[in-house]
Amino acid sequence: MEATVPKKMTVEEASNLDREGFIERFGSLYERSPWVAEGAWRERPFADLSEMHAAFVTTVRDAPPERRLGLIRAHPDLAGKAAVAGELTPESTREQASAGLDRLSPEEYEAFTRLNDAYKEKFGFPMIFAVKENTKETILSGVEARLGNSRPQELEAALGEITKIGFFRLQELVRPESQEATGGRGVGEP
Repeated sequence: MEATVPKKMTVEEASNLDREGFIERFGSLYERSPWVAEGAWRERPFADLSEMHAAFVTTVRDAPPERRLGLIRAHPDLAGKAAVAGELTPESTREQASAGLDRLSPEEYEAFTRLNDAYKEKFGFPMIFAVKENTKETILSGVEARLGNSRPQELEAALGEITKIGFFRLQELVRPESQEATGGRGVGEP
């Protein structure tokens, strides 16, 4: 059974959640790392979606290096064993499926496995891509290109991709400002 995304709320409603409610609602934005939501909660109230997202980003940026590395390592391999075993979070399952990573040929699966292993061997953490804006082909070529980077470059790249993933996930849970001003309707909607 596919997990459903909860009904979107406004930024104001999100700002008014208590600590536990906020963590329950937004704790999954950053893979298996609810501490990010807890840190963002401390920055309430939020004026808009951008400010809310910035609170999550600041929480990650200001975390000690070992905590940021733990966040990176909490992410699954792309099209890896966890995906095959059905052990991904609902968010990761949806995202990987959107890029076709749940429908790989045996050759494509082998290519992902080989590149995931090479990447982890070199950098010590999993390859992270905001798959929502990629295809399996662009991900494979991106992994190959990023294997030429240094570890500090890849730590920054991974955190940048995590920031994108967090924003995509936040947009699934909170209505953007343009909808708040129109009572939840998009611009031009009745």
